[in-house]
Amino acid sequence: MHKPIYIAAYHQSEFGKLMGMTVPEIIKASVGGVCQEIKADPSLVDVGSVGATCTYTLNQQGLLAGLMASIPGLAGKPIESVENACASGGQAILSVIYKLLLGFGEVGIAVGFEKMRDNEGKMDGKLIGQALGVFSHPDERPGKTYIFPHIFAEVMADYMKTHGVTERDLAYVSSIEYGNANNNPYAQMRKIKVTLDDCANIGERNKYIIEGLPLKTYDCSQITDGYAAVIVATEEGLKRLGVAKADTVQIAGFAQATDSLLRADRNVLKAEGARTAMSKAYEMAGLTPQDVNVAELHDCFTVMGAIGTEVVGKAPYGQGAKYWVDGKAGVGGECGINTSGGLIAKGHPVGATGVAMLGWSAWQLLGKVPPALQVKNAKAAATFNIGGPICASVCTVLKPGA
Repeated sequence: MHKPIYIAAYHQSEFGKLMGMTVPEIIKASVGGVCQEIKADPSLVDVGSVGATCTYTLNQQGLLAGLMASIPGLAGKPIESVENACASGGQAILSVIYKLLLGFGEVGIAVGFEKMRDNEGKMDGKLIGQALGVFSHPDERPGKTYIFPHIFAEVMADYMKTHGVTERDLAYVSSIEYGNANNNPYAQMRKIKVTLDDCANIGERNKYIIEGLPLKTYDCSQITDGYAAVIVATEEGLKRLGVAKADTVQIAGFAQATDSLLRADRNVLKAEGARTAMSKAYEMAGLTPQDVNVAELHDCFTVMGAIGTEVVGKAPYGQGAKYWVDGKAGVGGECGINTSGGLIAKGHPVGATGVAMLGWSAWQLLGKVPPALQVKNAKAAATFNIGGPICASVCTVLKPGA
């Protein structure tokens, strides 16, 4: 058994548009914001990690660790930049946990962020498509204009055919998540109200993305700016920070797995690497899927809302969509899944996504989310963050710290 690791503080921006904020300003706001949550000076932090994905291509900025080290109190400390596609945020947290468990400190900070829009808040769809497209295998790019929507449109078609699921079944994921986002002050789509029919049917705002494939506008996550940061600590670290265990959440289980980037090598619907990581996280936590009644999972597209529900063990293989249709994923259901609004309605600032999953889940377990979204008697939470075509998987299981 290793030393227990706790989430001592969480902080995030509103998801949507960061406008003129520069990358150095984003990192400074992330670190300053999360330290402020518990009135801790950054000098109390021993190790750090920062996850982002598109900074080279969209922001022309590398060596993000050096930007974090420019914050007073952090210079000369072991900090690294982490990239694991859309699982970069989750990976950044694991990287900090590993350092703490190796004895390189007692307090760590993990930041995840992405600035995908320009200083006016506009997005260049083609440029973003290229920037994200590099996270696919070169052999699977030809003939695809928007690489990831195309890949997941194929996964969606495959899921529907294999499991006898309809477009309307999958539309439950987006309609429920938009409803949750309406009550989340941090969500990008908080002001957008949609019905199940809006999400299921073709309309002015809901069009097919790739000819001949079922993916529609409302099946897709958002192009988002945002940042999120978490302070994690050992018991010794909590004492240093002056944070009581009762005010924390324990990262009781965690695991990571990476499958071949080439989809042709594996059955994406079965998501074997993801399932392996999730079962290891449950095993480490000493919990089972039945113990969990809060989950945040990586619904970059609605089909992943269904597959993710299966990966976290809330539905058997092929029954993930049905779980949403039956109302079990709602705030008052068997397990409140993506009560934040998920990537589809809360937003998907790629590097921040995995950090925000743990942060929101911690807030759920601590009773800190808006009342309309609060899962009653939140006992334990599971998170599932992916990168690429369900290639990289970071899974965690959280429980109250005391």
